Amino acid sequence: MKRRGRILAKQAARAGLLGAAFFAIQQPGIAASGIEVVMNQAKIVKLARPADTIVIGNPAIADASVQDSNTIVLTGKGFGVTNLVVLDSDGNPIVDEQVVVSRDSPYSVRVYRRASVQTLSCTPMCESSYKSEAERASEAEMSTGQ
Repeated sequence: MKRRGRILAKQAARAGLLGAAFFAIQQPGIAASGIEVVMNQAKIVKLARPADTIVIGNPAIADASVQDSNTIVLTGKGFGVTNLVVLDSDGNPIVDEQVVVSRDSPYSVRVYRRASVQTLSCTPMCESSYKSEAERASEAEMSTGQ
């Protein structure tokens, strides 16, 4: 019985080391829910091998520009979730991830006055923030009740 306990302890230790190695090799900025990008900001995505084709599912949410064959810059354009697909020259996927675009919430405040919504950027003083076309459309839909 003691021997079996030692074997199980060794297996658990190996599994823990494998789990730690898995988490250590994950790319920063890629969460369980995908690549997180803040609205109106850019995020650099490094690729394991040169890219040939880059596809963004919904270009109203995120945009991708190519710096070089191994570097993509993602820019958050509108709130929501889309996807990024990067293929190599043989058509094999390099990246196939969700892109989640959200507001930098610790530094922004939304003020609701009946049907109107105002977004303030508070860094450090609160001022009216820039609104993309997607934000203006979203606020127009909210105020008309659609």
